[in-house]
Amino acid sequence: MAHPSRDNAMDHVVVVMFENRSFDNLLGRLYQPGEVESFEGVIGRGFSNPIPGWAEHGADRGVVPYGVATNMDTPNPDPGEEYQHVNTQLFGLIDPPGNRCIPPEQMAAPYNAPGDPRRTPTMDGFVTDYISAFTAEIGRQPTYDEYAQIMTGYTPEQMPVTSALARGFATFDHWFCEVPSQTFTNRSFFNAGSASGFVTNMIPTDAFPVHNTAETIFERLEAQGLSWRVYCDHDSIVPFTGVIHASRLLGRASNFVTTEQFLEDAAKGELPTYSFIEPNMLHGHNDMHPACNALFPGMAADPPSSLLGGEALLAKVYNAVRSSSSAGGSNAFNTLLMVNFDEHGGCFDHVPPPPAPPADPAAPPGERGFTFDRSGVRVPAIAISAWAPERTVVNSEYRNTSVIRTLRERWSLGAPFSGREAIARDITPVLSLEDPRPPEEWPDVSPRPVPAFDVAVVPMDTPLSALPRGLFFGLLALGKELGQPVPDIKPEDDIKGAEAVSIIRDEFGHMFPGLQGR
Repeated sequence: MAHPSRDNAMDHVVVVMFENRSFDNLLGRLYQPGEVESFEGVIGRGFSNPIPGWAEHGADRGVVPYGVATNMDTPNPDPGEEYQHVNTQLFGLIDPPGNRCIPPEQMAAPYNAPGDPRRTPTMDGFVTDYISAFTAEIGRQPTYDEYAQIMTGYTPEQMPVTSALARGFATFDHWFCEVPSQTFTNRSFFNAGSASGFVTNMIPTDAFPVHNTAETIFERLEAQGLSWRVYCDHDSIVPFTGVIHASRLLGRASNFVTTEQFLEDAAKGELPTYSFIEPNMLHGHNDMHPACNALFPGMAADPPSSLLGGEALLAKVYNAVRSSSSAGGSNAFNTLLMVNFDEHGGCFDHVPPPPAPPADPAAPPGERGFTFDRSGVRVPAIAISAWAPERTVVNSEYRNTSVIRTLRERWSLGAPFSGREAIARDITPVLSLEDPRPPEEWPDVSPRPVPAFDVAVVPMDTPLSALPRGLFFGLLALGKELGQPVPDIKPEDDIKGAEAVSIIRDEFGHMFPGLQGR
């Protein structure tokens, strides 16, 4: 292998993007106070959230203090993550009052948003929103112990892989997702700098696959003769990235392959310029997404822990990059591995998200009247590179569009994708070492055992939860747009997991053949 040069530190960029965790939830206890020069964590800070007076249980306690999660499936059930819920979490508002304890799709304007968009978030509505969302989903108010779990997070001992990598390389403690809402819009911003005005996963159902026309980083790379691939973990069936950006990326089936192919490509030194890795976000998911099974009492729908599964996937990806030693291709010295999360998913964080410019200042207000003038919540982000000093904490403001900003600058890919991406910081300065750290000096990681996921014990006979539901109905809308004879199923219809998977394989498997037959 030739002598490594920092000029080549980002010849290859790999992103593994997990789901729905805030910074406080996973990394808030990464360092003790004073252990590093500056770290915006939770230890010794006395954070809490007030309990609303209308809570039927525990209101006399006044507040819920921030604590440690007691198991690897917390919070359970899944918190609210739609724009309406996030507004309550950030500002403590339920406006109008009739929005309390009803499903998000039934909520009325202004959707719990403050009247003044410049208002600084108070970060004191997580308990209020969790009680409200729990009641809407389960049909009763939660006990104190049930809602107190929203004010918990994990220790380094509970998350040994994520924590070892965060300590071993560079952690960003002011990295924000782009939209105070859920998965599709934030994943779209990550790779395109915009979401075409859409805020939630399913309003309307054809929003992302048909009407999201934002240009992607994949197309810019391709136009310059640079390579890219989206790698999807087992049982993914179809790639979320391919569906979110279907209007731009259909016809590029060979770019969507399995994570097993990523391991082979890394070993051979054949990684593309940009690799985007999706965990399994469906049945038996290992995406770190909070559990959904409590939404359907008596029916199990989740793996033993998607956090444990996510840690195992992260260790596999990290070790593949670390052991890559190709002399002429991708290797440990010229590959940047980013660990990112699409959004906070309703999990508590104490740092108020900053204001931010809209993707297109001339565009009218988007879905739910949102003008895209404020960021989403702080999320974990780790930069793993031979050129990153260990135990680095980056305090400057970064955001999910920082990755495409960095790629655009590295490869001279033209003008900013959007007004939002234009203000995102470049990651390059974080890779500051004059001499790289050899892989044998990188931290060893050992994931905790992942209990087996037994499909026979956890059958796909439960109603679809929010994320796969958005994917399923988005695909149906895409099929109709393409003139395919898709089943006439409406969002209000009862559709079970096994039926949805069968329809997806039959009607849409041909679009992404690299993911089928596993």
